[in-house]
Amino acid sequence: MSAVPESEAEAANELMRLAKQIARHDELYHAKDSPEITDAEYDALLRRNGELEAAFPDLIREDSPSRKVGHAIAASPLSKIAHEVRMFSLDNAFTDEEVGDFVGRLRRFLSLGEDEPVEMTGEDKIDGLSCSLRYEAGKLVRAATRGDGQVGEDVTANVAFIDDIPQQLDGEVPDIFEIRGEVYMDKQAFADLNQRLMDEGRAEAEAKETAFDPDKVRQFANPRNAAAGSLRQKDASVTASRPLRFLAHGWGAASEVPGDTQLGVMQQILDWGVPVSPALYRCVTLDEMLEHYRSIAEARPNLPYEIDGVVYKVDRLDWQQRLGFVAKAPRWAVARKFPAERSETMLEAIDIQVGRTGKLTPVGRLRPVLVGGVTVTNVTLHNRDEIARLGVRVGDRVVLQRAGDVIPQIVENLTRDEDRPAYDFPDHCPECKSEAVAEEGEVDVRCTGGLICPAQRTERLQHFVSRGALDIEGLGEKTIGDFFSRGWLESPADIFRLHQRREEILALDGWQDKSVDNLLAAVGKCRQPDAARLLFGLGIRHVGTVTARDLMKHFTTLRALRVAVESIANQRDADEKRICAEIGESADGEETEAQRKLARKLANERAAVITQIDGIGGAVVEALGDFFHEPHNAKVWDDLLGEVSPPDYIVETQDSEVAGKTVVFTGKLETMSRDEAKAQAERLGAKPAGSVSAKTDLIVAGPGAGSKLKKAAELGIEVIDEADWAEIVAAAG
Repeated sequence: MSAVPESEAEAANELMRLAKQIARHDELYHAKDSPEITDAEYDALLRRNGELEAAFPDLIREDSPSRKVGHAIAASPLSKIAHEVRMFSLDNAFTDEEVGDFVGRLRRFLSLGEDEPVEMTGEDKIDGLSCSLRYEAGKLVRAATRGDGQVGEDVTANVAFIDDIPQQLDGEVPDIFEIRGEVYMDKQAFADLNQRLMDEGRAEAEAKETAFDPDKVRQFANPRNAAAGSLRQKDASVTASRPLRFLAHGWGAASEVPGDTQLGVMQQILDWGVPVSPALYRCVTLDEMLEHYRSIAEARPNLPYEIDGVVYKVDRLDWQQRLGFVAKAPRWAVARKFPAERSETMLEAIDIQVGRTGKLTPVGRLRPVLVGGVTVTNVTLHNRDEIARLGVRVGDRVVLQRAGDVIPQIVENLTRDEDRPAYDFPDHCPECKSEAVAEEGEVDVRCTGGLICPAQRTERLQHFVSRGALDIEGLGEKTIGDFFSRGWLESPADIFRLHQRREEILALDGWQDKSVDNLLAAVGKCRQPDAARLLFGLGIRHVGTVTARDLMKHFTTLRALRVAVESIANQRDADEKRICAEIGESADGEETEAQRKLARKLANERAAVITQIDGIGGAVVEALGDFFHEPHNAKVWDDLLGEVSPPDYIVETQDSEVAGKTVVFTGKLETMSRDEAKAQAERLGAKPAGSVSAKTDLIVAGPGAGSKLKKAAELGIEVIDEADWAEIVAAAG
């Protein structure tokens, strides 16, 4: 396991990097069928993200990978289909201990005794493309890919050519039943397909009497890509020419579920004529679960299809219903992933990339190496300290680890003892030549150029118009780069002055009246933007979408937020001066490190107006203060608010009796665990809290409730029992 950062700033930086990196790989994998990293690398990124979020829950981002399933469908030749029941992903486990922890969490959530068995099904995890098949009266009427879990692609015509998918189910079938599983291509069919593509490329070259270049033949990297690329075709005849298979692993919308256990329903699906995994097995104990995993791992090399782990699911369906779901996965299932490989290759170059916040990130360029069927050419080196720890230099032979317990990285330098100079990490930004320094307490080196740095300016503008921020369609990376190079976009406010350049834009290649008008219309729609989106779009460190929303819920206007922040910043400056006067300045007339630390501590203590907001910590307070303290940032802010008029922020809540209220559960709950009760509250739009305060709206008290009831009486807070709470839940549907 990689070390957890000591500071919130370091953790926030890494979470931001992971969110961006994982989103890119999601798009490559789900939308383009062209991954650049192995499944193990991707799992390691997710695992690291989970470690950081567990250690720093206040820093969880709105765009966190833990809240997403798959990838939104963008440019696709296929039409879109909304899933009636969301298609979820799975949480992962990488060790026997983590599988045991998973079972332990189930016991606690369900309030089970240690001796009560938790029966699970176990089956091999097919490495394919998720697909949902909707049957009505037993007839296949629709098939869709998972997409982002809520909207997928219509592949109904394509699955008609997959022999494993019957057009009519056998026997008695519910009026509506969606069978979900994986479309895959077996190993031999994959090899044959790539050979066929190579042969076709050679034949085409011969027909044109040109030299045959095998590197120009587009072959599939692995069976999963081959299956995805073959299924997601606008021309179903292409799918028909590819040998695809299907294995069911579950179900979605159903007018009736034919069983009360996972294994029972899967057996019924098999009886209807849809294949399921031959490894599907019911495990009664944890030892049986682990033994089943080992037996599947041992058989893995001889299986006809690729798998990347074993999936465990709670067998009892009533327990599955009680356990429910978290952001992107069911609580009642987990995927035990297989460890992956290590490979050796050469580090051919180290490039420095400058991010939106000015962070200098070293990227290792590798001699291409095949790992698990995917060619890997790049690896992150994280920061200056990681390069020093590994002692890597250009030309070193290195070992790449593909295990699931660390971020994909170079784990060993095989030639570090060779007598060559150490790598000299740059002390100036490669983009703008400004000084690059590491802030106190941080390992990251950052460009000090700010808005004069081209890398940061264009990245910040791209962030400002991104989907999570103002979501301005038509201002992509290429357009922003072009407009920036022409001096048309220097700051976010310039976006709202583009209408003054209509004729200049129209004169550019590729722009027509309609495309220019569409762009200007999209900009115009954002002149009264959501205040939280606008705040997030400014790219202030540590202010993600969730934090921005929490701040706006509290202050309601951007002006009130700025007044509060500047008040804190002014107090911080006053505290620092006072401390220097009381303790005495250092010999060179500058405050000492101890003085600066004490000043910051006092400033954060005085930031109660902000830090009392749940999820807002000292790092956010300091980042906001630093932002407004910089004159050029204040200028950008004022300039922007001269162009846009965000309305007062209004908090939207779900339609239920407790939506928007703070609820505290106390005492012993007899029909559910505390975790289950909190999950219910969140589903109803309420905010579960652990302590009673003046902000508490409702207390649900069970037997044994003590001091919290006394405090509730003092504060006049409504108190109900568990039965009353059950009625509220039932009334909400």
